[in-house]
Amino acid sequence: MTTKTIKASFEKAIDKMLVKLESWLDTIVLNIPNIILAVFVFTLVIIISRYVNKLMKKLLSKTSLQLSMRRVISRFSAITIIALGLFLVLGILDLGKTLNTVLAGAGVLGLAVGLALQSALANTYSGIVLSYIKNIKNGDWIETNDFEGEVIDINFRATTLRQKDNNLVYIPNKLVVEGPVKNYSSTPQSRVILECGVAYGSNLKEVRSLTIRTIIDNFEVPETDEDVLFLYRGFGDSSINYEIRFWINSSSGLEVAKAKSEAMIFIKEAYDKANIEIPFPMRTLDLGNQLDRFMPSAKEENHLQDA
Repeated sequence: MTTKTIKASFEKAIDKMLVKLESWLDTIVLNIPNIILAVFVFTLVIIISRYVNKLMKKLLSKTSLQLSMRRVISRFSAITIIALGLFLVLGILDLGKTLNTVLAGAGVLGLAVGLALQSALANTYSGIVLSYIKNIKNGDWIETNDFEGEVIDINFRATTLRQKDNNLVYIPNKLVVEGPVKNYSSTPQSRVILECGVAYGSNLKEVRSLTIRTIIDNFEVPETDEDVLFLYRGFGDSSINYEIRFWINSSSGLEVAKAKSEAMIFIKEAYDKANIEIPFPMRTLDLGNQLDRFMPSAKEENHLQDA
């Protein structure tokens, strides 16, 4: 191939490129009104999406949904408006083929994402369920999946609990929905259950009367058998064991734990004044002849003294 032939081919390619650029320029000039309209529509869509976001927050604030869920739903609504506006803009620009490609790609992508994120989608669905039901809400003290604490947040992924030690526990929503949940805040009162034991030589009637009177005097509970229940549970190795149950005005597991601690203090003080013993296990070690290994005999003592 000669230099002249190469030069001719290059000029021919340049001419084709210029023709292509001129056709693109003509297309852009012809579509200037559509481009202006598309920019105007997309700007209007952005403004509408922001308005929808604020409107959804205002409307959802009147419902029982969690704050985090209201925010997510509001943002999702705004994103939906923007997506519809994008499709409208593509239609205005006469990009039908591009629109079809985008829809087809979105379908395939959605299927792949759905298969890959089955667990995440299950937690999302469970989060929506938890947001609609009234059995669990922010501020409730619950026990679920071997964790206990105050509900401080429910989002699309997990339920957040603040435990007694102020640590946060994030439990997947799916486990909360499928597992048992004890809600201490669902009732205005909680029952305190305390177990203890007294010595075998104690007067059991006196112990029962004194224990019930101690609870009634230190806690705001009515003096009835239904509200303060005292039951002897059995004969232990070193004590006669009992269980006392009483109600307190509380909807928090932490308050129940505090009341139980205070009850232990009051009962111990009352028993000390009444000379009632709370025994503890004792063991007697019988070493027998094993002491001879460590204690010297009389002959050995005399021999040591002579030395």
